[in-house]
Amino acid sequence: MSKDILEKGAIVQRDKETFAIAPHIPGGITTPDLLRKIADVSEKYGAAAIKVTSAQRLAIVGLKEDDLDNAWDDLGMKPGAAIGLCVRSVKICPGTTFCKRGQQDAVGLGLKLDEKYHGMELPSKFKIGVSGCMNSCAENAIKDVGIMGTPKGFTVMVGGSAGLKPRLADTIAEELDEDEVLSLVDSIISFYKSHAKKQRIGKVIEEIGLDTFKKEVGL
Repeated sequence: MSKDILEKGAIVQRDKETFAIAPHIPGGITTPDLLRKIADVSEKYGAAAIKVTSAQRLAIVGLKEDDLDNAWDDLGMKPGAAIGLCVRSVKICPGTTFCKRGQQDAVGLGLKLDEKYHGMELPSKFKIGVSGCMNSCAENAIKDVGIMGTPKGFTVMVGGSAGLKPRLADTIAEELDEDEVLSLVDSIISFYKSHAKKQRIGKVIEEIGLDTFKKEVGL
């Protein structure tokens, strides 16, 4: 019986024989050339499907193990960090780049966070959401770090998750500019890397208390 192959970013499928890989598409913003390449690779290696994921990726589903390395080579990419104990995704809404409702630049901020943190190893899986307005299309309230644009700047939330025991993130700062958000996220991740056991950051907050957590990250 096959298992996930972490170093190849390969997720075993229900048949326990084939795998899915998820080429990394920062913010879900892509190009016709990349879409064609994903389609060509999927066709070349007999993929069962191309699945749009909740993390703004296109998963190529149903690949044989022997084809994984060649598929990544043909894509011209390193394996994406869709599994493992790391920063798996930075989900980004269209923000002021594209959306008429955008109040802050979610795309610009989100891409900076993606470039810096995607794939970074941490004590547990870690998800980030960046929304340009209070509609929260990036689902920031259920992300380990959620960032929400408002007319007065960004609100930062920490400790959200979905899963078996959902947890809404705690709001820890409001009316921040982009540089302040980047600095705060860096403090949060630095603290989490050095402190936590193998648990989501929301559990860490529950154990030490929100006030203590805020002091630890400089608030």
